[in-house]
Amino acid sequence: MILTQINWNPDPEIVNILGLSIRYYSVLFLSGILLSITVLKWIFKEEKLPEANLEKLSMYGVIGILLGARLGHCFFYEPGYYFNHPLEILLPIQFTSNGGFEFTGYRGLASHGGALGLIIALFVYSRKTKHAMLDTIDLIAVVTGLAAGFIRLANLMNSEIVGMPSTKPWAFIFKRIDNIPRHPAQLYEAICYFLILAFMLFLYKTKREQFKNGVFFGTVLFLIFAARFFIEFIKENQVAFESSMQFNMGQLLSIPYIIVGLGFVTYGIRKTRKQLSLQV
Repeated sequence: MILTQINWNPDPEIVNILGLSIRYYSVLFLSGILLSITVLKWIFKEEKLPEANLEKLSMYGVIGILLGARLGHCFFYEPGYYFNHPLEILLPIQFTSNGGFEFTGYRGLASHGGALGLIIALFVYSRKTKHAMLDTIDLIAVVTGLAAGFIRLANLMNSEIVGMPSTKPWAFIFKRIDNIPRHPAQLYEAICYFLILAFMLFLYKTKREQFKNGVFFGTVLFLIFAARFFIEFIKENQVAFESSMQFNMGQLLSIPYIIVGLGFVTYGIRKTRKQLSLQV
């Protein structure tokens, strides 16, 4: 069967009930987080950790991801605009030229900021529960690809973060943007993240005793942001100033995470081997 290019034009809004807009982005974003929490519940049982800890982790994690992702977009990608419109950073509105405002939802969430916000939230959780930080981030790392994949599917439904023009038979024509066939970069990324999820679950089931002390965290950090770095080569720039850069903002922000990820893997393997040798 020969694939043909796909005309892509879904309405981002699923339904509007009495002025309340329910959108694919919100549904998929929340679904990814809730499914991640469900898998974490199983992991916490495997680790024999109290369920109360999972409730705290879920609360801190969701707040950290949302706050970090929002601030990351505002300060990394559009600092000039949001410094002049500070109320729009945390309020889901946009002020109009006539002095009024309209409800727009949060237009812009950055995964790099979300990752940083989550790490800060995990630090707070560890302090509150006395659950070791390295162990906490290792458990979160196992399910990170699940939430990340759903977020990219949400971007696909919004026809945003599109790829560059392409002649591939599976190219998408994002009708809300133009009539040019493009790489479905959001779909590429989502598939990568779901594959990373499968790999991390495999590692957890087979190598939990050998890989501790931040190895899982470092592995997922490296894999996700390495995938992000290379996929950025076939994405359109999100903001105008990126056109003059050799690497775009997404790639530049990915490099520190890749380096930190490798550092955690190296440190974790060495420390775990040392601990296992002392037990023999």
